Amino acid sequence: MEHLPQNFENLCRRFTGKLNSTQPGSNIVPKQPEKSSNLHSSPNDWRKICTSITQECISCGLCRKDCRYLQTYGLPNEQAEEALARRLNFSQLFSCSLCGLCTAICPQDIDPSLMFSSLRREAVAENQGTYKEHNQLIGYEKCSGSETFTWYGLPRGCETVFFPGCALPGTRPKRVLQVIEVLRQDIPDLGVVLDCCTKPSHDLGRIDYFSRSFDKLKNTLTASGVRRVLVACPNCFRMFDQYGDDLQVETIYEVLADSTFEVDALADEVTVHDPCGVRNQPRVHEAVRKLISFTGVSTVEMKHQRNSTVCCGEGGAVGYLNKEFADNWTNIRAKEAAGKRIITYCAGCTHYLDRLTPTSHILDLLFEGSKTMQGTVRVAQSPFTWINRLMLKQKIKKQLP
Repeated sequence: MEHLPQNFENLCRRFTGKLNSTQPGSNIVPKQPEKSSNLHSSPNDWRKICTSITQECISCGLCRKDCRYLQTYGLPNEQAEEALARRLNFSQLFSCSLCGLCTAICPQDIDPSLMFSSLRREAVAENQGTYKEHNQLIGYEKCSGSETFTWYGLPRGCETVFFPGCALPGTRPKRVLQVIEVLRQDIPDLGVVLDCCTKPSHDLGRIDYFSRSFDKLKNTLTASGVRRVLVACPNCFRMFDQYGDDLQVETIYEVLADSTFEVDALADEVTVHDPCGVRNQPRVHEAVRKLISFTGVSTVEMKHQRNSTVCCGEGGAVGYLNKEFADNWTNIRAKEAAGKRIITYCAGCTHYLDRLTPTSHILDLLFEGSKTMQGTVRVAQSPFTWINRLMLKQKIKKQLP
C-alpha cells in the first residue's frame, strides 16, 4: 500500500491550486446527496450465519490445508461456535485474508468467508475492531475519494464508464490513457470516473462508512444515466457486482479481448495469478488468457488458479497486523510460479507479489510487452503515484468532449 507523505493534503492543495482554479466543464457531475442503502447487516445476521455453519460444516479440513489462519484458529464451525458463545477473540478475525478460498472449495457449499466478514463488522460495532495499524490504509482510501483526486467525466449520452480504480492511475497512468483510447474505438461516448470504491472499509468491517461512500458513487452514476461500468481492478468488480444494483459491471479485459490494438510479438512462457475478487468469474479468467495469447506468450498454469486461486498476501489488510500470515500466501504463489514471470490483472497483487517473485500487470504486457518480459517497465512508487493521479485527472478532463 502506498504511504502518505506528511502534510499530504496541504501539499496536494498547493500543487493543484492553479489547476483547480479553472471552471469545470459541463461533463463534471457532482456527487449526489447521501442516500443510505441497506448494506449494514442487522445485529443478528452474524448469528444466523454462524448457526448455519455449525449445522452444515462437516469438519473435513479441506479449507484448512493451505490457510494459515484456519490452521491457527480452528475450522469454520469451531470459530462459529466460539462466536455464538461470545468467546471468540475478535482480533483474530483481522488475520483472515477474506480471500474466499475456503468458500470455493467447501464440499458443503457453506460460506466461511462471509462469516468472517460479518464478524469483522460485529467487532467494529462492538468497538473491538479498530486498530491504529489500519490508519495508513484508511488514510489512503480517504485521500483517494477526496475532491482532489476524484472526477466524473460523463459526456452527454454516456451509458458506459471506465472506472480505473485507485492503484492503476497512480502506478501506471499511461496505461489508463491507452485503455481509454482502445475502448473509445467501440464506445465513442465513453465516460471516465476517477474515484474509490472504498473496498478497504468494506473489508475492515467499517460498513456504515462503506455504505455511505459507495451509495454516493452508485447514485451519481445511475442518476446520470450510466448503465454499465468497466473496471480495471478486480476488487472494484467485486464491489460493483455485489452492491451496484442495476449497474452492469464488466472488466476491461473482457472488452479488450474483443478489441483490436497492436502488441509486441513475443515468444515466452508466463503463469497467471487470478485475483481473489474475480475468483468466480470464468469469463474474466478466459479473457485474460486470451489477451496473453495475443502476444505470442504461452501460459503455464499454477496449482491454484481460476476459482481455486490463492491470495497474493494483501487481502483483508492482514499484513498490517499479521505479516506472517500475509507472507504465507505470497510464499505459496512464489513456490508455484517456480521462477516464471507471473502475469496478473490487479495492480495491488502485482506490487505485492513482485516483492518476492517477478510479477507484471497484464496491461504492461499488452502495451510494452518486450520491456515487461525483460522486467524493465517503469512503475511509479509513492509519493509520485499521487502526483501521477493529479496529472492524469487533468489530462482526462482535457480529452473528454
